[in-house]
Amino acid sequence: MTKRDARVSDELAQKFATEKDTPYHRWVRNEGLDTVSAHYILNLRTIELKPWARRGGRGIYINHEASRTTNDCYVCEIPAGGKLAPQRQIFEEMVYVLEGRGSTSIWNDSGARTTFEWKAGAIFGLPLNAWHQHFNGSGTTPARFVSVTNAPPVINLYEDLDFVFNCPHEFKNRFSGEPDYFTNVGKMNGLRLETNFIPNAATVTVASSAERGAGSSMIRFNLAKGLIGGHISQFPVGTYKKAHAHGPGAHVIILTGEGYSLMWPEGEEPRRYDWEIGTLIVPPNGWFHQHFNAGALPARYLAFKHGSQRNTQGVMMCWISRRLGGDQLDYADESAWIRAQFEESLRLQGLSSRMATVYEKELETLPAKPV
Repeated sequence: MTKRDARVSDELAQKFATEKDTPYHRWVRNEGLDTVSAHYILNLRTIELKPWARRGGRGIYINHEASRTTNDCYVCEIPAGGKLAPQRQIFEEMVYVLEGRGSTSIWNDSGARTTFEWKAGAIFGLPLNAWHQHFNGSGTTPARFVSVTNAPPVINLYEDLDFVFNCPHEFKNRFSGEPDYFTNVGKMNGLRLETNFIPNAATVTVASSAERGAGSSMIRFNLAKGLIGGHISQFPVGTYKKAHAHGPGAHVIILTGEGYSLMWPEGEEPRRYDWEIGTLIVPPNGWFHQHFNAGALPARYLAFKHGSQRNTQGVMMCWISRRLGGDQLDYADESAWIRAQFEESLRLQGLSSRMATVYEKELETLPAKPV
């Protein structure tokens, strides 16, 4: 089981206080931006931003304590009729467009260049160390996006911003000017979608992932040949997914539907977080978390994640029952309170649970509890 946070006395914590201030955090402060350490943001589309002089837009960083050394998240707004300053970087970045429409140009020093258009709902990856520039396609309204990057370990490792943002090396295996780099629709291979651009996360086709519970469907992807993984998951009306736990760095963004999530460290009571389209949830390291559709439409979310622990067969531990040594909690082993809470939430919306048959079907293949 993934280890959860372990709390110590303030006296002991103070001895390590200076070690929490890293080159990465100093860089964010020098950018003139705030860092929000919350693991729950009700709506990324309305979170308050600050002027970001170097980029030419407005922004804020969101970096929960549990993920501060693995990956980060920031929200950026491009002004109406405006553009951001060109940038290249020696870390990876995945982008989800929250609002607006626009375009992005990608190029390298060899002269290879491509430009593609996007609108709200699009997902794309920025090729490692390629120049990029974002443009707002509207002259009247801002465009806003959220990005997840692995900047923290890179900046902390090199502690040389000139190298991180001005390295001349071209990773041609990542990008060499392919004309269809961002226009190829890609292809499905099992649960994996091989692509660099998803035009609309809310409508892209998903495949069955019943192992995650209750009619769950998803696609998995790694954009721009990067290491930051992503998946889009959907689950039907009147259902909820199995609880699971994993390491730090997952950023869950609600795409469609209404509902809530429960999160809790093992041995403690679940804590409820209601969500809407645009909500961000960042499960702390080792905490169980579980997503519930309490609305009248299918619920869908996007998750960007640093990585996952796997067994010797390559299966992620958070897909494997705790009865088999994994980190997923079977329905049969969850508390009665969780079921009662879900049924009450549906009742308040005039809806009914569709979980009875799901509970029964699970029993057909449920592993025996370890002795």
